[in-house]
Formats: sequence, C-alpha cells, structure tokens
Amino acid sequence: MKIIEDISSALPKNAMISDICYEGSEIILYTKNKEFFKTCTELIKKIVNKVKKRIEIRADPSIVLDEEKTKELIKSVVPKEAGIADIYFEPEFAKVVIHSEKPGLVIGKNGETLNEIREKTFWTPNIKRAPVIDSEVIRSIRKMLHKEAGYRKKFLNELGKKIYTPGKEVDWIRFTALGGFREVGRSCILLQTPQSKVLLDCGLSVASNTKQFPYLDAPEFNIQGLDAVILSHAHLDHAGMVPYLYEYGYRGPLYCTRPTRDLMALLDLDYIQICQRENKKPPYSSKGIEEAIKHCVALEYGEVSDITCDMRLTLQNAGHLLGSSTSHIHIGDGLYNVLYTGDLKYEKTKLFEKASTDYARAETVIIESTYGSSEDSLPSHTEGEENLVDIVKKTIEKGGRVLVPCFAVGRSQDVIAILADSNIDVPIYLDGMLWDATAIHTAYPEFMAKSVQNQILHKGKNPFIDPRLKGIGSSKEREAVLNSVHPAVVLSTSGMLVGGPAIEYLQNFSEKPNNTLLFVGYQAEGTMGRRIQKGWKQIQLDNGKSIELKLGIETVQGLSGHSDQKQLLSFIEHLKNKPRKMVINHGENSKCVDLARTIHKMLKVETNTPKDLETVRLK
Repeated sequence: MKIIEDISSALPKNAMISDICYEGSEIILYTKNKEFFKTCTELIKKIVNKVKKRIEIRADPSIVLDEEKTKELIKSVVPKEAGIADIYFEPEFAKVVIHSEKPGLVIGKNGETLNEIREKTFWTPNIKRAPVIDSEVIRSIRKMLHKEAGYRKKFLNELGKKIYTPGKEVDWIRFTALGGFREVGRSCILLQTPQSKVLLDCGLSVASNTKQFPYLDAPEFNIQGLDAVILSHAHLDHAGMVPYLYEYGYRGPLYCTRPTRDLMALLDLDYIQICQRENKKPPYSSKGIEEAIKHCVALEYGEVSDITCDMRLTLQNAGHLLGSSTSHIHIGDGLYNVLYTGDLKYEKTKLFEKASTDYARAETVIIESTYGSSEDSLPSHTEGEENLVDIVKKTIEKGGRVLVPCFAVGRSQDVIAILADSNIDVPIYLDGMLWDATAIHTAYPEFMAKSVQNQILHKGKNPFIDPRLKGIGSSKEREAVLNSVHPAVVLSTSGMLVGGPAIEYLQNFSEKPNNTLLFVGYQAEGTMGRRIQKGWKQIQLDNGKSIELKLGIETVQGLSGHSDQKQLLSFIEHLKNKPRKMVINHGENSKCVDLARTIHKMLKVETNTPKDLETVRLK
C-alpha cells in the first residue's frame, strides 16, 4: 500500500525494520536496531506530520530483555507506593502490561520512569489502573484480552488493511432508523455510504415486551455486510444487542471507550441472567459478549481514528455516565460530518464535565430528546443534590429508611458521590450490580470531572470507598438489611422497578409511612416506577401479590443524565458551526416533535423526526 511505501522511504537504511503492520488505524514499526529504537522519536514525528497517520515504533521480539529480568527492573525503578498489582507480557505486541493503583508513579515525572523501562528493557510499557475495589469484570476482560493477544494482532492488522484500502468518491450518505426514533429504547442507526456500513449503537427496550429489539430484519441491514459498530455508552437501551451481532457472525470492530466496554460486559451479562430467571430465552449467550470484547477497539476522548476507507471517528465526553461519548463521523475527504449525541448531559454534574462541543464541523446532528419538550424544565444538578440530601435527612430524622431504585450504572454513582459528600451518618447499602459497577468506576477516574480526579488522585478522597458504603452480595446479607429497624439508605436495581432486588425492598418498606421511596431517574411509560409516580397506591407484582404503598413517595428532578430542552438548545448553540440538518431521536413522540419545532424556529434549518424503519438521505 502507498502509505507503507511512503513510510519506508522516509526511514534510514540502518533502521533495521523487521515488520510494518497495522493495529487498526495505527501503523506499527518493529525494529531490530536498539539505538534506533531509543533515538527515533523526532524522526517518527516528522513522518507522522508528513503522512498524517499515527505511527509507533516498537522493538522486535528478538532484542527485548528477558521477562523475569524485566520484572525485576520494573520493581526496582518504580516506587512501592505505586501499588503494582500485576505485570505480564504480550510478546505479540512487544508490550509489558503493568497494573498499578497509582499509574502516575509508574510513569514518573515527565515520563522519566516509563522511558527508563522502555530504554533498558526494549519492551513498550502499557500502564493500566488497578481498580481500588476488586472488579471481577475488569479482571476477566483484561485476562481475556491478554489471552487473545495473538488473535487480536491478526484482527487489527486485517482491519488496518481494510481501512487503508483506497476509497472512492462518496456520492451519497444516508442513514436508516432501526430503533429509538420517536421512542426511548432499542437505539440503533445504520449509517451508509456506497462503500461503508456503520452501526451507531444497538440496544434493546427494557420497558417493552412487544417492541424490545431493533429492526435488524430490515432489508438495508446485513450483519455480514457491517464494517464497524460505534457504541455511545453502556446502558442496555444502547448496548443491549451488541453481543447479538457477534453471536450471529459479525467479526468487525466495536469502537467505544474502555469504561463503556467494561460496563457493557457487566450489564449484558446481567441481562442474560435476568432473562434466565424469568424463563425467557436471551437473544445471545456469554459467547457473544466475549466476542464483542475481543473485537473492541477502545478509543480515548479526542482521539481521531479511521474506521473505514471513507469514515473517521472521534469520541468526546457526553456527560451522561462513565465513558459515555458523542460520536463525530467525518465522511469522505472533508466532504461531510455527522454528529451523533447518544445520551447527552450539557451541564457539569457531581461526577462529570458537561458534554463536549469541541467539533470543527457537523453538517448533520442526530440529537436525543428524552426531556426535549418545552414543558421539560429540570432543576439544576446542584438543586437536585440539595433536594436529595434534604429528603434523606428528613426520612432518617423520622427513624425511617430510604429506598432509591437506581440503574446500576449512572445515577447510582452520582447518588453515591452526593451522599458521600454529605454529613448523613447512616449505612448506605448497594444492592444488585451497583457494587460491581462502582468497582469499575474506581479504575477510570480520568473519565470523570477534573474536580473528582483531583479529589481521588491528589487528595486521597474517593467517594466510592466511603466507609458508610456497604455492598450486598448475597440473599443472606439482604435479609439482614430487610429485618433491620435502623435508619439506612438502600440503593438497588432496577431503576424503573421492573424487577431486581428493589422490589423486595419495596415490599418490605411499603408498610411504614416513615419510610421513603425516592426516584432519581427516568421512569419509562408502562413501568411500575411510572405508575407509582402517577399516584398509584395499590400495585400488583409479577408474582400476583398486591401491595399497598403507605410509605412516602418522592421524585428528585435534576439528577438525570439527560438534558432538558433548554440545555439541549444550549448544546447546539455552542457547537462551532451551525448544522445544516437536525435529526431528533430517543424521545417519546411528542417530545421529538416539540424539540424539532423549537430547533427549526431557532436555527431555521431542516429538522427531521423520522420514525423507525425510515431512511434519511444526508447528501
């Protein structure tokens, strides 16, 4: 390929390059020349500037230091305070992987320690943060990626060849709505050019039995014809059907952030278990989840990556939850840009910065509308925090207990951080997957707000290891909480009361008026949570049992991971350029239409509210 020829011609004859291969859109050079390996940085920078592609130099396996001696050297140069948890090698990539509780100490001031390891051992160090709370999910994923290093090297090289195949002129661009349009749930968009087919999210609806899955039987869609999948975040309504694609033969890349990958695995595995408990056949097995992880290409915020011969992807912070991202797809050679927001929060919260608007151009913006109606005016996050603490305190003063139904990922960690920052002195129990999800959060503070990073990394104050937090890991531990009479806060799945341990707590707490059921997140139409919010006092459970709700019922607005209409409009206004076309999705029918009407009045541009199965031509 021409790009390889251009790189080769720019290298000195003594470079002793043994191999040039791809790792997705990145180009890797392996050298047998130790001196060149140490001193080539400036030359590689010049080549990168010339070819406009990411290039990395690594040592040929024949010149790297013995593994045991490398381990000894690492332990001798890295301070003990770094908390090295594990060191292992991936000879296929000439990498040494170092898991550390404090990666900054492994890297050293201005990267000095890292460079010393690299120059003395010729291995390329790959530093990963060890979670403060042990996470079986993270441990399993990292172990699997290590085990599959040989396969991933071949996969990434073949992916690179495909990406760097010369592209033709892009004559047209269109997308087909496969789910999540004029509805909340099963988000799925097929973006197409004459040469590329890319899927934006592939979720399921947790609140519907009749419209649960995206329209993957649409004539436009073919699993085998997919070039890439982009995942905005890990919630089931966006990620719940990604493993299905791999279960049924897709073997292409999955692009997302590292936290999204890990949280997706956690939530999708739990979804399989829920199906089995309810005697329903899950649409995929754990094999599909494993294949998705094996084919995942994790990107950092702001990292630009070619994903097909005519598409380039950049992920940026969406402010919605850990690792959530907006997806900017640059199509053709400066021809057209599509921005897909996924779920969006354009306001700084306890844990995250507000969604990024740092995109040079976006001709089409596909934006969510969960709270897109003009009637949806949410309080600020700060007001929500104050209301939450106030309700909890009043309940505790009455000797009561508070049940907060939460999604395992998102609002739970927000509520944990708020309570950890308060002077409420009662146990805070985490049931369901909340403890596992919170453990994953401890591995990725760099994806959180700068203020939280500063607390965790420099002040030693981590909200997720607050002594008031107690994980519920068994039915016996849950029984002890249910039988207790002492004031407490219980955070439990499911967030919409459609199952999970929260139902057990609701049954137990419902008899006493001094207890409180506190909603902090979106309750979809048709769920028990929505019915209770509407004022139902008598509810029937799936087991046929009917319970009367005598406890207090409160809803705290402002803590949602979604933006209201005012914030959504502000997000659009702060984009660097005015879009030519706005497409509204991820909202109930009336909210989609309302937001589209308001945007049209504001921007005087074409606005679309397509329905599922409609195709929209962008160019």
